[in-house]
Amino acid sequence: MSPVTAGVLQLLALIGALALAYRPLGDYMARVYSSEKHYKPEKWIYKAIGANPSAEMRWPAYLRGVLAFSAVSVLFLYALQRAQGILPGSLGFSAIDPDQAFNTAASFVSNTNWQSYYGEQAMGHVVQTGGLAVQNFVSAAVGIAVAVALVRGFTRSRTGELGNFWADMVRGVVRILLPISVIGALVLVACGAIQNFAGIHEVGQFMGGTQQWNGGAVASQEVIKELGTNGGGYFNANSAHPFENPGPFSNLFEIFLILVIPFALTRTFGRMVGNLRQGYAILATMATIWLGFTALMMWTEFAHHGPAFDVAGGAMEGKETRYGIAASSIFSVATTLTSTGAVNSFHSSFTGLGGGIQLLGMQLGEIAPGGTGSGMYGMLIMAIIAVFIAGLMVGRTPEYLGKKIGTREIKFAACYILITPALVLAFTAAAMALPTPVNSMTNSGAHGFSEILYAYTSGANNNGSAFAGLNADTQWFNSTIGIAMLLGRFLPMVFVLALAGSLAEQKPVPETAGTLRTDKPLYAGLLVGTIIIITGLTYFPALALGPLAEGLAS
Repeated sequence: MSPVTAGVLQLLALIGALALAYRPLGDYMARVYSSEKHYKPEKWIYKAIGANPSAEMRWPAYLRGVLAFSAVSVLFLYALQRAQGILPGSLGFSAIDPDQAFNTAASFVSNTNWQSYYGEQAMGHVVQTGGLAVQNFVSAAVGIAVAVALVRGFTRSRTGELGNFWADMVRGVVRILLPISVIGALVLVACGAIQNFAGIHEVGQFMGGTQQWNGGAVASQEVIKELGTNGGGYFNANSAHPFENPGPFSNLFEIFLILVIPFALTRTFGRMVGNLRQGYAILATMATIWLGFTALMMWTEFAHHGPAFDVAGGAMEGKETRYGIAASSIFSVATTLTSTGAVNSFHSSFTGLGGGIQLLGMQLGEIAPGGTGSGMYGMLIMAIIAVFIAGLMVGRTPEYLGKKIGTREIKFAACYILITPALVLAFTAAAMALPTPVNSMTNSGAHGFSEILYAYTSGANNNGSAFAGLNADTQWFNSTIGIAMLLGRFLPMVFVLALAGSLAEQKPVPETAGTLRTDKPLYAGLLVGTIIIITGLTYFPALALGPLAEGLAS
C-alpha cells in the first residue's frame, strides 16, 4: 500500500469516527447546558466556592466570573511553580524562574499550553498533576461556557441574562470532560502510554553514557491535553514521544480527541437554537476548511523533489517514522486549526508552504473546528460578519437567527476579529526591530522570520505549538508571549459576552421572504470566503515575508 493511500484511509477512518460521535455527543452537551438539575458532586463544589448555580447573570457578571476565576488560577499556578523546590514529588527539580513561571501560568490558564521548558527536566509530579493537568480541564470548560453563553444570546429575548458561569464551568468539567477523559486514558494506557508516579531512572547506554527518564501520570494528562484542545506535553517531544503517543492507533485516537468536541458543538448549537440546519451549516463550513487544509498539507509534504524525497516517500525530515508523512500532516492541521498545540512532528521541518499552512490555520482564528468552545464562538462571530457583508450587498438590515445585526453588534464583532492580528503583528514587529530578540532565531532569512511570526501567532491565538527553531526561554519571549496569550484569550471574551448580552436584550425578528437563509450551502460558501479573505488581507504581507518566500524559493 502506498503512503498516500494509507493516509487517505486514515483520514476516512477519522471522519467515520467523528461522524459516529457527532450526534450523541452534540445532543448530550445540549442537554447538559439546558438542564436545571444539579448533581450532588456539583453541589459540593458550589458550596466550597460559595456560588449560587441557579442565579442568572447578565454579561458583565458572567465576564467577572470568567476573569476572577482565571486570575486566581494564574496566581495559584504561578505560586505552585515558584514553590516546587519544597514540594513533595518534585523529583529534585528546583523552583521555576519568575519569568518562566509567569509564562507557564499564563499559558495553561489561557488554554494555550505554550512551553518554553523541557517538561521532563523542569516539572515534578505535583506541578504536572495538581497544576497543569487541572488547568487543562478548567480552561477548556471556561471556553465552552463562553460559547454556550453566546448561543443563549441568540435564543433569549428581552433579557440580558446569559446563564450562570459557575454552573456552566463546573458542568463542563464534571459531566463532559472528566467522563470522556477517564475512558480515553484507559484507551491510551491499553495502547502503551505510561501512567505512574515513578521517579527518575537511568536506562541503557547512549553514546557512552546512560539516559534518564522519569515517569508520570502521562496518559491521564495526554487525554485531556487533546480533548480540551490544550496541547502541553508531559515530555518535550510532546505527542512524538512514545510514552505519550505509542503508535499509529493512539495517534489517530488523539487526533479524534482533538476534533470531537469542537465539531460536536455545532450539533449542540443547532439543538439549543432549535434549528439543526443552522448547526449543519456551521459544521459544513468548518469541515470544508479542515479538509481543504488537510489535503493541501498532504500534497505539499508528499510532493517529491529529488532522489532523497523519492526514497523517503516525501518530506520526512522532522517526522516520526512510526507515523509517516500522512499521519503527521493530518495531526499538524488538526492541531493548528484548533487551539491544541500538541505536535507529533517538528513543525519547523515541514516544507516552506507546509509551514505557511500551519501559520494560516492559526491565523484564521482557529475556527475550523477550533478550540473547545473558542472555535464555536469564533465561528459565530465570523457568521455575523458574513451576514453583515451580505446585508451590505443587497441593502437590507442584516439578521442572524432572528436577531438584527446593528451598529452595536457589528462593532463588538469587529473588535473581536481585530484583537489577535494586532497582537501578533505588533509583537512580531517589535521582536524583529529590537537587537536582542533576533538572537534567539536558529535560522536566518525567511525561515527565521517565520520562527518569530509563528511564536506570536501561536501565543496570541492560544494555540501553543512551536516552530521549534526559536529559543523562546528568554525574559523577552517569556514575558511578551505571556502577555500575548492572556490578552489573546480574555480580550476577545469581553466582546463575545458583550455581544451575547446585546443579542439577548433584543426581541426576535420574524422571518420574511427577504431574510437571508443562513442554513443553505450558498451562505456556507459565503462564510468560507469571508473567513479566507479577511484573514488573507490581514496576514498576507507577513506570510509573504516568511513561509511564502521560503516556499517559492525552494
